[in-house]
Amino acid sequence: MLLFGIPVDFILFALTLLGVALFHHHTLPVALTGLAAIILYKLIFTGFKYGAGLGGLGHHMAHEWVTLANLFLLLMGFALLSRHFEESRIPHEMPALLPDDWKGGVILLVLVFVLSGFLDNIAAALIGGTVARSVFQGKVHIGYLAAIVAASNAGGAGSVVGDTTTTMMWIAGVSPLAVIEAYIAAIAAMLIFAVPASLQQQRYSPIVKKPPSGLKVDAIRVFIVAAILVAALAANITANLKFPALLDILPVLGIAVWVVILLTAALRKPDWSVMPETFKGTIFLLALVTAASMMPVEKLPAASWPTALGLGFVSAVFDNIPLTALALKQGGYDWGYLAYAVGFGGSMIWFGSSAGVALANMYPEAKSVGRWITQGWPIAVAYVVGFFVMLAILGWRPDAPL
Repeated sequence: MLLFGIPVDFILFALTLLGVALFHHHTLPVALTGLAAIILYKLIFTGFKYGAGLGGLGHHMAHEWVTLANLFLLLMGFALLSRHFEESRIPHEMPALLPDDWKGGVILLVLVFVLSGFLDNIAAALIGGTVARSVFQGKVHIGYLAAIVAASNAGGAGSVVGDTTTTMMWIAGVSPLAVIEAYIAAIAAMLIFAVPASLQQQRYSPIVKKPPSGLKVDAIRVFIVAAILVAALAANITANLKFPALLDILPVLGIAVWVVILLTAALRKPDWSVMPETFKGTIFLLALVTAASMMPVEKLPAASWPTALGLGFVSAVFDNIPLTALALKQGGYDWGYLAYAVGFGGSMIWFGSSAGVALANMYPEAKSVGRWITQGWPIAVAYVVGFFVMLAILGWRPDAPL
C-alpha cells in the first residue's frame, strides 16, 4: 500500500522516529505507540514477511526473538557491569593517568576504540561513559558522549568479535582479513572527530588534575568485570567456530553474561537499582528494532561503493542487523566498506546503535536527536571522510556473491 508513492510502513516508521526526535523526554511511549501502529497496519492491510494476520506476526517474531533477547540481556547485563566497574574505583584513578588537557579526552576515546576491538561495543561504550563521568566530574558534553559511542562503533567495525554485524559476516563466510580493512576508514574517522569532541569537553568541564586521595581499588569488582567480559568474548568465539547453528536458536552472548553476573553476585552484590531505568531504555531500543525489522526492505540497490556509503546513513535510523543480512544475501560488496558503514554509521544518531542507547540510559540528557546531531556534528563529517580515505587507498574491490 502506497501513499504519495511511499509504502505506508515507512511513513509510520518515519513518524515514529520524528516523534522520538521531537518528544525526547517521552521516547518510550512514542516508540511503543509507533510499533503498535505498524503492527496494527500490517495485521489489517499488508501482512508480514512470513505471512498474514497473527500467524504471520508470530512467524516474524520467531525469526527475530534471538536478536531481541540478546540485545535485552546484553543491555541489562552491561548496565550492571558498568556499575561494578564504577564501584571498583578504577575510574577515580584515571585522572592520574590521563593528561589534564584536551589530550586526555582523546586518549580516553582511543582506549574505548581499542577495547571495542575485542569486547562488545556496548561494554566499551559503557566503560568509556563510566570513566568520563569520573574524570570530568559528572559533567559530560553531549558531543563527547556521541564521540564515545562513535569510538566504540569504530573500534568494533574492523573486528569479527567487536560488533554483531561483523560477526554475521564472519558466520556467512567473509574472511576476518576482509573485515579488518574497515580499520583504515575507522582510524581516519577517529582522527577527525576525536580532537574537536575533546576540545568541546575540555571547554565544558576539564579533567580534574588530581584524583581523590586515599582510594583503594576493589580487586573483587575488577575480577567480576573481567569475568563478564571474558565470558562474552569466549561465548562469541566458541559459538561462531564450533556451534554456529546455536546462535540462531539461543541468545548465547546474553546468557553467558548473565550466568557470570549471577554466579559472582555472592562476591559483590550487583547494583540492582539501575535496572528500572535501564529496562525502560532497553524496551525503547527493542521497540525500534522490532519496528525496523517489519519494514519492507526486501531489496537493496545494486552493490557499489555509493550504496555502501548510503547504508551508513540508513543504519543511523534502521536496524543495521537486517541491513547486513540483506547485503550478505545480495553479495557483490567489498566487505570492509560494508563493515565500516553499518558499524560506524549508527553513531550519527543516539538510537542508531545499541551502544548509543546503552550510553543514553546512563546519560538521559543525550536522548535528543537535535542536540546529538548539532553537538556531535564531527561524527557525520568523520564518517564521510573515513569512507573516502579508504576508497582512495584501497579502491572498490567487490567479492563474488556469497
